[in-house]
Amino acid sequence: MDAETLLEKYAAGQRKFHNENLRGVDLKGANLSGIDLQGADLTGADLNDANMSNACLEGTNLTRASLIGVNLSSLREISSLNLSWADLSGAVLTKAKIGSANFTNANLSNTNLSEATLNNANFTNANLSNANLSKTNLERANFSNANLDNANLSDCNLKNANLTDAFLNEAKVVRSSLVGANLSDTNLTASDFSQVNLSSVTLKNANFQSAKIRGVNLSKHDLSGMNFAGADLAAANLKDVNLRKACLQGTNLERAELQQVDLMKANLNGASLRKVDLTGANIYGASFVDADLTDAIMPDGEVYKSEVFSEAVKYMTHQVIRTDKAPAPVGPYNQAIAASGKMLFVAGQIAIDPRLGDVVYTEDVKKQTEQVFANLEAILTAAGATFKDVVKTSVFLADMNDFAAMNAVYAKYFDEATAPARACVQVSRLPKDVLVEIECIAVIPE
Repeated sequence: MDAETLLEKYAAGQRKFHNENLRGVDLKGANLSGIDLQGADLTGADLNDANMSNACLEGTNLTRASLIGVNLSSLREISSLNLSWADLSGAVLTKAKIGSANFTNANLSNTNLSEATLNNANFTNANLSNANLSKTNLERANFSNANLDNANLSDCNLKNANLTDAFLNEAKVVRSSLVGANLSDTNLTASDFSQVNLSSVTLKNANFQSAKIRGVNLSKHDLSGMNFAGADLAAANLKDVNLRKACLQGTNLERAELQQVDLMKANLNGASLRKVDLTGANIYGASFVDADLTDAIMPDGEVYKSEVFSEAVKYMTHQVIRTDKAPAPVGPYNQAIAASGKMLFVAGQIAIDPRLGDVVYTEDVKKQTEQVFANLEAILTAAGATFKDVVKTSVFLADMNDFAAMNAVYAKYFDEATAPARACVQVSRLPKDVLVEIECIAVIPE
């Protein structure tokens, strides 16, 4: 059927055009309100600026059709509609009820879809930039790789929706329901997620740079390595969250709950951490350059004090490893130390007094050990390190019966709680027939 015949019949009062072949017809600007095109084929049709409000498009094929500025408001409830590759830019679909619609690769830029029902719709690779989807029901919709930049998704139902690899830059998602939604690898730069519950959302590798996510609940999420640079997470619930190696540079975390959070090697440079609660947090290797920690509760439960924290940060590069599945330490050492920074390998030192150039106290292992530690300290100092930077020592004794005497001196230099890992062995002979030799490895914070 050609366009002229259809318009004549429509003018005469006919509304049903089931299963008609209308491929490529030109119905630009036509008034087709209430038309029933069930099963019709309008592939490639020109419907720009047409009025199709209250139309029935059950099973209609509008593949590659041009629907720029078309009025599809209040479409009758239908279960399927094919709009793949269609151009719907500027179209109006307010309060439309379309189940399982296919919008694959369609252009929906600037389209008004507010209050529509689009359950199970497929928007794969669709362009929805600047679209208005406020209060739309999009439960189980597929937005994989779709462009939703600047789109308005406020108050939407996006339960169990698939937004993987989608683009929501500067999108507005305020108060929307995202229960069970998948936002893996989604670009959410500068988007607004205010008052959204993200507790059951999959967020793997999502990009939240400069996003507004104040007060959201992200507790127990794995957000390791993710980008939150410049984001607003004020008053957010981040309890037990994994933020290892995450970028939080310049992020607003004021009054956020960060108890037990894992910030290992995270970048918090320039972040606002005013009045945050970091009780029990793992901040090993984290960077806090120019961060604001005013009135913050630190991992040990103490309120932040700049002079204490600046010293403590230096030693955040060391993490004591403990497990009850290996023998507990029985001296001033730990099972293992995890460390990051510049490594320093100090050669084995024996009891040579550098002023004399010879071994001292040849028969006294205790005094030899004191000389050894004096030599180690001199080398560490020259490298800009201290004994607190030492992560591993190896002790060599000519006679294991001298262990207690050596250990008494050793314990003066290392606190058992933070002492380095250690090995101690008896050897058949040491250089210059000394009684003890000690070498160490240190890690200097960068």
